[in-house]
Parts: sequence; C-alpha cells; structure tokens
Amino acid sequence: MPNIALELGKQSASFGVKSAYGEEVEVDGVRMIPVALTWSGFGGGSDEAGNGGGGGGGWAIPVGAYIRKGDDLRFEPNLVSLLAVAIPFMWVAGRALSRVIRFLKK
Repeated sequence: MPNIALELGKQSASFGVKSAYGEEVEVDGVRMIPVALTWSGFGGGSDEAGNGGGGGGGWAIPVGAYIRKGDDLRFEPNLVSLLAVAIPFMWVAGRALSRVIRFLKK
C-alpha cells in the first residue's frame, strides 16, 4: 500500500489561488488576477497490517485582485474578507495583550 501522507502531499502542491478562485481573467482589455490567502493540511497513517486512512482540508480567503489596465497595475483589496479576518484577530490580540499587561502589573 502506498504511503497515503506522501500521496496527499503530492496532490496538495496544486492547491492555491487558482484552484480556489480560478485563472486570471481579461475583460475589455482589463486583466484581473485574483489574490488569496490559502492554507491546507493533510495527514494519514496505517498499521502493520496495511489498514490505513487519511484526510485533509483547507481554506482560502479572497484578499483582493491585481488589476492591470495597459501599463497601469494596481491592487484592489477585498475589504469584506479583510474585515472578516481582521476583526476576530484584533479581538484575540487585544484579549491577549490585556492579560499580559495584567500579569506584568502584579
């Protein structure tokens, strides 16, 4: 039986922005290139009898897109997804910082 973790690792090399949101698109001379933050993880194992299994998962957050019109290239952020990620992150960071400050005051 082939090593499941190695097989999943080989397949995960193709994951990324293109698999989540597709190729770049050109509309009326304007080229849009998607940008995303992606993550994936896999694991697997087997016993000595050859019984095994594996699995994995991942996520992708659309960060924005590069817009090219002629010689002009600019980045257009996806504000909704950035806020959806930033608000929980700031809440956790604030809680952690308040606990550190409280500990240092003692």
